[in-house]
Formats: sequence, C-alpha cells, structure tokens
Amino acid sequence: MQDLLLQYGLFLAKTLTWVVAIVAVVALVANVVRESRGQVGERLEVKHLNERYKDMAEVLNLDLLDDDEHKALAKQRKAEAKAERKAAKRGEAPAPKPRLFVLDFDGDIEASQVGALREEISALLQVARPDDAVLVRLDSGGGIVHAYGLAASQLKRIRDRGLRLVVSIDKVAASGGYMMACVADEIVAAPFAVIGSIGVVAQMPNFHRLLDKNAIDVELHTAGEYKRTLTMFGENTDAARAKFKQELDEIHVLFKSFVADHRQQLAIDRVATGEHWYGTQALALGLVDRLQTSDDLLLDAVKQREIYEIHFRVKRGLREQLIGSLTRLAGAGLRAAWRPAARMQAMPGLDASRLNPPQ
Repeated sequence: MQDLLLQYGLFLAKTLTWVVAIVAVVALVANVVRESRGQVGERLEVKHLNERYKDMAEVLNLDLLDDDEHKALAKQRKAEAKAERKAAKRGEAPAPKPRLFVLDFDGDIEASQVGALREEISALLQVARPDDAVLVRLDSGGGIVHAYGLAASQLKRIRDRGLRLVVSIDKVAASGGYMMACVADEIVAAPFAVIGSIGVVAQMPNFHRLLDKNAIDVELHTAGEYKRTLTMFGENTDAARAKFKQELDEIHVLFKSFVADHRQQLAIDRVATGEHWYGTQALALGLVDRLQTSDDLLLDAVKQREIYEIHFRVKRGLREQLIGSLTRLAGAGLRAAWRPAARMQAMPGLDASRLNPPQ
C-alpha cells in the first residue's frame, strides 16, 4: 500500500511539473505574440511629461478637493485660459518655453543600450534649439572599455552642439558608468547613489594544470609577439602577465585622463583608485555637483520647460522576440546563481577583460 501511494505521489509530481512547464511556455509564446503584433521595425517614442504630471495632479485633486475648491480651481483655470486668448489676439503670446529632452541609459556589462542612445541623440540634435537641454537618467556599474567609451562619446555629441547636458544618478554610475557621467555639464546624484570606481579590472581562470593532469594539449598559434598574452588553457608566463598588467595600466591612464579633462576640479589621483563612494561622499570629493533625485529634478524643471521623454524602440519579429525572451530567462537564471561574484566584479571598476580581444 505504501509503495502504491509513493508511486502515485511521484506520478502526480511529474504530471504537475509537466503541466507547469507547458503553461509557462504557452504564456511566454502568448506574450511574445501579443508584443509582436503590429509592424516590425524601428520607432521613436516621445512622451510629453508636462501633461503626465498635470494628469496625475488632476486625479489626486479629484479625491482631495471638496466641491467649493473644485469650483474655485475651475474658475481660476478658466480665467487663465481667457487671459491667454486675449493676449494671443493682441499679439502678446508668451514665448515658447525651452525644452528638456529626457533619455534613459540602463547599462549592462556590454553597454548594449548604446545603440538606442545614439539614435535618440541623433533625433533630438536635429530639432533642438540653443536654449534646450538634455537630461540623461543613468544607471550603470560599468563594463567593457570600448563599449562605454562609445557611450561616453555619444553624450559628448550633445555638448559639442552647445546644448546643456545634465546626468542624473539615482542608483549607480561606477566605472564605465562614471566615464559617461563625467561628460555632463552637471552631475546630480541621489544621496546614496554609488559613484566613482575609476579603475580597471580583469580576471580569467586558467585550466592548464587540470588539462595537463589529464594529458590534454591545447595548441595556440599567433603571429605577432603580443597577439595573445594571458590564455585560459595554456601555461601563462611572467612576461605575459607583465604585458597584460601594462595594458591594464595604460587603459587606467586613458580613463584618468578622460575624467580629468571633463572634471578639471577633481583631484584625479585622489579619486582614481578604483574605490566607489556614496552620493554625499562623492559631493565632498567633487565627483558630483549636487544631491537630488531625478524625480525632484523633473518636478522643478516642469515649471520652466516643456519636458519630452524619448525612447528608441526596435520592433523585432516573432522569431527574434521568442529567442530573445528565452535568452533573457536563461541569463536571469545564471545571474541569480552568480550574483554575489558578479556584484563584486561590477563595482570595482571598468572591465578590461581580454578574453576575446579583436582579431
């Protein structure tokens, strides 16, 4: 009897597992199909945040104000609209407000969002007026050197056109993230945002002893003395290690020079140690210019500017979306398994790993 119950329990567990798996796959496919409806291609999304904030206040006022207060508010707005119409008839219409374009950059180790960033910047530069400004809400712990170098160069395009650039950091702008932030005219950070990490880090495993123990040979052929320095499978030499360390030092010098050129008030040798600081500490060191969240920054700006949030989207086909969704799920599982190590690697500095150098 016990064996029968045990077998029955195992059968139910297997059946439940299959049902859950099938439901998950069906839900994933349905979600991808729903998102894929419409034309495949690229599009630029623009949101007028002034209207959004106004609508939010209206919804709250509906619950907070009594009837008399509602009438008074409606009367006031009616009078203001009437005054604006009269002024327009007399040719006294107020000058248009300057605009603030809001971009978001949520950086991963490869700075993969740089493709969208460059399109957003190309779009706004074509319509921006001299008194307009750009706000970039930046969140990044850094990553690969050349990828974040390109991202910083994209932000420099804004300043090169004479537009004011503000970078807002609510959570993290470390290593490559700070390389981007330092380009701005002004850096605004939340009090506990993580800032700095002006340094370079690279690490790699070496399996040579394990392979040698199992009589496995790995051949590597190169042309050029330094085409490869350190390797994962061969025996690394002191000369190779010295060359690799030299390359890291050279990248660090370039990084320090880039930051010093854009933040001339910094004592660069004091802050370019690979350390990171929180917002209040970063303010004292000159890494940021003031403390404020992006939310309050926008609420202040809405009084003087028309604010437009810009996002560049790529509408992919069903097949690409399905593959992308499965890849993200697999990646999320791996990140969850390796999260402690990944966090420690992301924080110290710019990832200069040469595991896959250019061919």
